[in-house]
Amino acid sequence: MPRRTLTASTTPGGRSAAVAAVVTTALAAGLLTAAGAGSATAAGPAIHDIQGSTRLSPYAGKQVSEVAGIVTGVRDYGSRGFWIQSADGDGDDDPATSEGLFVYTDAKPAVAVGDAVRVSGTVTEYVPGGAESGNQSLTQITKPTVTVSSSGNELPRAAVIDARSVPDAYAPEGDPDDDGSINSLPLRPRSYALDFYESLEGMNVTVKSSRVTGATDPYDELWVTVKPGENRNRRGGTVYGDYTAQNGGRLQIQSLTPVDEQPFPKADVGDRLAGGTEGPLDFNQFGGYTLTARTPVTLESKGLERERTRPQRKGELAVATYNVENLDAGDPQEKFDALADAVVRNLASPDVLALEEIQDDNGATDDGTVGAEATLKKFTAAIEAAGGPAYAWRGIDPEDKKDGGEPGGNIRQVFLFNPERVSFTDRPGGDATTATDVVRSKGHAALTHSPGRIDPANAAWKDSRKPLAGEFSFRGRSVFVVANHFGSKGGDEALTSHHQPPNRVSEAQRLLQATSVNTFTKKILQADRNADVLVLGDINDFEFSATTEALTDGGALRAAVTSLPRSERYSYIYQGNSQVLDQILTSPSIGRFSYDSVHINAEFAEQNSDHDPQVLRFRP
Repeated sequence: MPRRTLTASTTPGGRSAAVAAVVTTALAAGLLTAAGAGSATAAGPAIHDIQGSTRLSPYAGKQVSEVAGIVTGVRDYGSRGFWIQSADGDGDDDPATSEGLFVYTDAKPAVAVGDAVRVSGTVTEYVPGGAESGNQSLTQITKPTVTVSSSGNELPRAAVIDARSVPDAYAPEGDPDDDGSINSLPLRPRSYALDFYESLEGMNVTVKSSRVTGATDPYDELWVTVKPGENRNRRGGTVYGDYTAQNGGRLQIQSLTPVDEQPFPKADVGDRLAGGTEGPLDFNQFGGYTLTARTPVTLESKGLERERTRPQRKGELAVATYNVENLDAGDPQEKFDALADAVVRNLASPDVLALEEIQDDNGATDDGTVGAEATLKKFTAAIEAAGGPAYAWRGIDPEDKKDGGEPGGNIRQVFLFNPERVSFTDRPGGDATTATDVVRSKGHAALTHSPGRIDPANAAWKDSRKPLAGEFSFRGRSVFVVANHFGSKGGDEALTSHHQPPNRVSEAQRLLQATSVNTFTKKILQADRNADVLVLGDINDFEFSATTEALTDGGALRAAVTSLPRSERYSYIYQGNSQVLDQILTSPSIGRFSYDSVHINAEFAEQNSDHDPQVLRFRP
C-alpha cells in the first residue's frame, strides 16, 4: 500500500516554521512559559486524567499545565515528539486509564529518555490519516513548553503484552447511536483486545520472544503475534479466516532508532523476535497500535523456504494466476529473471498463466503509450532463458488511463500459454471497448471474440481493470478462462477503526464486478452446461467475502481455495494476517482438481511480488 513520511506541513498541530523555531529554542533553553491567555487551563492534571477511561480525552481542546512524567521514548523523524509516563507509584488503580502520553513537538525534541519533565500545552485527539480514514485517534499534547527537572531517572516498569494479557475477543460492537463508533464506550481492557491496547496507549510496553507473522517491509516494520497458537499455520503465519476472528495477538513493531544509525532486521514469517523488545505503544495510520522499539530488535531465523508446486501430469491442464506487481519493460532485468525463475522452478511452467499488473512498455511514464509488447517479450524471453517453454501471449491493450492502477501505467491482464501443450482459439474483433459474448456453436459454447473483454462499458469497471476472456483448447476440449483484477481495498477502514465492525466501502464496486463476471459465466453454462470455465486472478477479496458469494451465485462457480485446509488459505499478508486475495474459481464440470497456493513471496522480506501465485490442475 502507498506510504508517505509525515512532514512539518502534514503532521498534527500544523505549526509554521517560525513557531517551530521558537519552540525549539525554548525547549533547548529548558524554559517553560505560561499557557495561552484566555483559554481554559487545567493546572497539573495527571496523565491518566488526560487519557480518561474512553478513547477520547475529557481534556481534548483544553490547555493543561505542568503535566509530570518520565520520558520513555524520543522520535526525531516523521511525527516528531516524545512520550512521557507517570513514574511508578504515581498512577491510579484504574486499568482502563493509560499512564502514558505522546507530546508532539514538530521539531527535534530537546529531551532525552529518562528525563523527568513537566509539560504544558493543548490536549488534542489526532487522527492519523484524517477523520475520513475511520482510524482511531491518538491523545497527545501539542504546542508544548517543557521543563526538565532531572535526568537519568529510572524508567517506569514496562507493561507486558502477552497471550495472557490480550483478551481473545477483538473489539466491542460500536454504539448504534454513534454511527457504530466505539469512541465513547468505556474501555474494557480485560474483555477486548482493542480496549486493552488503547488502555496502554503511550505507555512503556514490552513483548517477549514472539513469532513473526508479517515480514519486514520496505518501511522497516514487521508484525509479531503474542498469542502462539492463534490461527497458526504450519509455516508460522496467522491466518485470517473470517470477519469475526481478527487475531488480536498481532502487533506492529518499528524502531525508534533511525535505520542509518541501527539497521532494522530483515524478518520472514515464522522467525522469532529473540528476547523481546521494549518501548512506547504508539497508534499510527499504517498499522494502528505499534510498539516503537527503544531497545534493539533482534531475530532468530527459522529458515522458511519458498514452495515449489509439482509438475502437471500428461493428461492434466495446469492453469495459474500471478500478480507480478506493476511489471514493465523498464524494470531491471533482475526482476524479470526472478519472476521467470519462479514461473519455471516454483510453478512448474503451467500450461496457461494469467498475469495481473502487466504495465505498458514505459510503465508510469504518462505519454499515451498503452502497448505492452516489449514488456511481454522481455518476460517470455526470460522464462525461456530460465529453462521454461516458449510462451505465446494474448491480451487487449486498455484505453489510456481508463483502468486504474499506477497513473500512466495502464495495467492489464494477459494470458501466457505453452503452445506445445495447449492452443488458443483466436476470434478477432475484441478491443478495449468491444465486449465479447457467448454463442452456441455445434452444440457447445463459443466466445464471439477471443481474446475479448467482458462487459467493458458496465459501470462496475469504471477506472478498473476489465476482465479478459479467452478460449483455449486442450486435448480437443474447449476451456474458457477469465482473467480478473478486481477493484482494490483502498478506502476500507482498518481492523483497528473506531467503527466496529469497520466500514468496507470498496466492496460495493467488487460486488458489481463479481455480478458481471457471474452473469457472463452463466451465459457460457447456458450454452453448454458441461463447459469447463475457470475464473481467476487478483480478486482482491476473501474466500468468505460477499464478493466471492456473488461470484459463486447460483452454483455457477466454486472457490477452489476452499478445497484447502483453512490454515493454508492465503495468498497475501497484510498487517500480519495471512489472507486470500488471489483466487481460481471453477465451473461444476471441473469436479476433481488439485489446487496449490504457492507461497514464494508474501511471507518473505525479499519479494518479487507482494502476491503468491495460485495453480490449479485438472483433467478436462
